[in-house]
Parts: sequence; structure tokens; C-alpha cells
Amino acid sequence: MGAISSNDLKNGWVLDVDGDLVSVISFQHVKPGKGGAFVRTKLKKLGGGTMDRTFRAGEKLERVLTETKTMQMLYEDGDGVVFMDHETYEQVTVLKTDIGSFDLIPPSTEVQVLFIRESPYSAEPPATVELVVAQTDPGVKGDTVSNVTKPALLETGATVNVPLFVNEGDRIKVDTRSREYVSRA
Repeated sequence: MGAISSNDLKNGWVLDVDGDLVSVISFQHVKPGKGGAFVRTKLKKLGGGTMDRTFRAGEKLERVLTETKTMQMLYEDGDGVVFMDHETYEQVTVLKTDIGSFDLIPPSTEVQVLFIRESPYSAEPPATVELVVAQTDPGVKGDTVSNVTKPALLETGATVNVPLFVNEGDRIKVDTRSREYVSRA
């Protein structure tokens, strides 16, 4: 996108710092009594991990163009997953490792695909998904202790813990961030 000043940073912006793509988590302008002003930042590497970095006030940084599009998941293709844009019918592939909670996403689900420098980078599923329980043990009558759960295999092949009253064939809501049972659907 172009060069920006370290004084103009905003949370969420993606920067190219020494060849690494990083997202700004937080920043603080510091004006010490002695010496020049500087900007203290906390940055998240897009490959994983965080780092602290200090820039001189007014230092030029490279901001990277990012865009988020809502796309539909079509199918798996080896190590990747193919997504389609509803407006242009353009198809892009994102690596499975760059998709949050991939095993909880059924085909045809709408996801947010992040594009960096006009190339697909990662995909974020919706906060909750509705899935059918493919296999689980029946609940035992009389087990009424609170918060007792059992494993359940879902239609996508993922396994989550569910309450004892959930049976095979039930539709349930699952939180894709915590991978926990939310409710019956």
C-alpha cells in the first residue's frame, strides 16, 4: 500500500517489518523528558508468535494492503481448501493449516478469507456452526451430576465433548473458537 509514519499506526494494520508480515496489536507513543520521542508496539507475526518493537517517532513503515471477503467453502483439495466468491465466482485455495478449526467447517459454509497483497492468506470460520452428531454413546439414566460430558463424533469428522442428553442424529451448535458445545440447534 505504501509508506506510513510510525506516528499514524492503528490497531489491526498489517505491516512489512524486515520482511516479516506483522499485525499491530497495540502501540504507545512515548515522549521521554530527555531524548527523542518513540513508538512502542506489540506486533503479532502472521506466521505465529508475537514480538515487541520500538520505532523512532516519524519512522517510515511499509503498510500492506489487506482485504477480507466472505466466501463459500467448496471442497478439500489435498493440503488446501477451495473457496468461491459469490459475486465473481472466482475460486481460491487456502492451506488447511491457515484455517481456524478447519475440521468443524461443513462444506458450503460462509467464511471470512483474508487476502494480503491480493493473495489468499487465511480463512476464519463463523463463530458457531450447526453440525449433526454422527456417533456418540447413549447417556446413562441417573447420571445427573452437573457438567458431565461425553465425546461425540460430528458429521465433519471432528470430535467434541457434549452433555449426556445429546444423542446420535441431533443437530448441535459448536463454538469454532473454543471447540465447545453451545446448545442444540
